Amino acid sequence: MNTLEYKFDCSDVNWGDVYNLLKKVGMATSPLESLRKAFNNSFAVIFIFKEGTLIGMGRAISDGVCQAALYHIAVDPAYQRKGLGRTITNKLCEKLTGCNIILYTVPGTEVFYEKLHFKKMLTGMARFVDEERAVNKGVIE
Repeated sequence: MNTLEYKFDCSDVNWGDVYNLLKKVGMATSPLESLRKAFNNSFAVIFIFKEGTLIGMGRAISDGVCQAALYHIAVDPAYQRKGLGRTITNKLCEKLTGCNIILYTVPGTEVFYEKLHFKKMLTGMARFVDEERAVNKGVIE
């Protein structure tokens, strides 16, 4: 793969590209301003570019001491199965040393995260703004 650029802040990010990548991979999308605010308010972010094009990203929220969560981990389908999802996850986890880390994932991708030492939770609970959508996507019962 040609040289990739890794970016660990939100300066000069094109939020339309973020939205389009999330839409391309079938993840829930929020309005552009909400995405911008979510990423800017995150504890850690990563964006991966190839020749100026956004091909992968992710973010973590955390108290920086003991608890963290990973969100919006996405890789353009044309670049999947090349280690970028692993890189995004590992780079974010490196910033969360000493923290318990949870993540949301698309149903069917659990095996990928198990390879990165994540385990299925037995006690997880959730409240969703659009509960019906979460049920229909298989995220909650």
